[in-house]
Amino acid sequence: MPCDTTKIIEDSEPIVTENQPEQEKKKMSSTLVMRRMPEFEMEAYNAATGHYTTISSEELKGKWAVVCFYPADFTFVCPTEIAAMNSQLDKLNELGVVVVPISGDTKFSHKRFAETEPLLKDLKLTMGADNTGNVARKFGVWIEQEGVALRGRFIINPDGVVVAEETVADAVGRSVIELIRQIEAWQHAYSTGEVCPANWRKGKKTLPVNTDVEQMTGNVGDYITLEEILA
Repeated sequence: MPCDTTKIIEDSEPIVTENQPEQEKKKMSSTLVMRRMPEFEMEAYNAATGHYTTISSEELKGKWAVVCFYPADFTFVCPTEIAAMNSQLDKLNELGVVVVPISGDTKFSHKRFAETEPLLKDLKLTMGADNTGNVARKFGVWIEQEGVALRGRFIINPDGVVVAEETVADAVGRSVIELIRQIEAWQHAYSTGEVCPANWRKGKKTLPVNTDVEQMTGNVGDYITLEEILA
């Protein structure tokens, strides 16, 4: 299973390893990785058109998507993340990726935020307004005591399955360059059945476990060196 990129863990199926205490098994089942994307629909603000709209999980099906939660409009790190993602929108579009930034603010707040924050003057993204926190709860990133979402970022494949999940506290922003690297790696693995080693970037060596699994077991160093991994 560690190298199987196609298996889906159903919602009722716990994610466990052998010989785990029951208490630990329950804790591990909270991850969304290898599970289907939660269903959602919410109001949104389309910064490209300047109009209010809606966005839903249904619109993301059959596409590569990034659902990206952030704590709040009119904060400090959040506009830097959104601006960085917006700056790479041409590349993300080239990869066929739909990006949905979401916070617990209203669509009206999103509009004002986009219109007044200098970093967002060229914003083209559609921003989800999860002002009840229901969508963030489904993704497991809502902080009830504070009424805001953690920085949770989820990569979803065209089958609607979450393949990567990153959640961080609010003081440090995430890297859009690393996001793109991961998307390219997941797209390669999805289309070829090969797997991507640490630090993989487009054009670098992969591990063809779809054909050479017997020969590679215990001998990965015969296929790739540490210098190649770190290059």
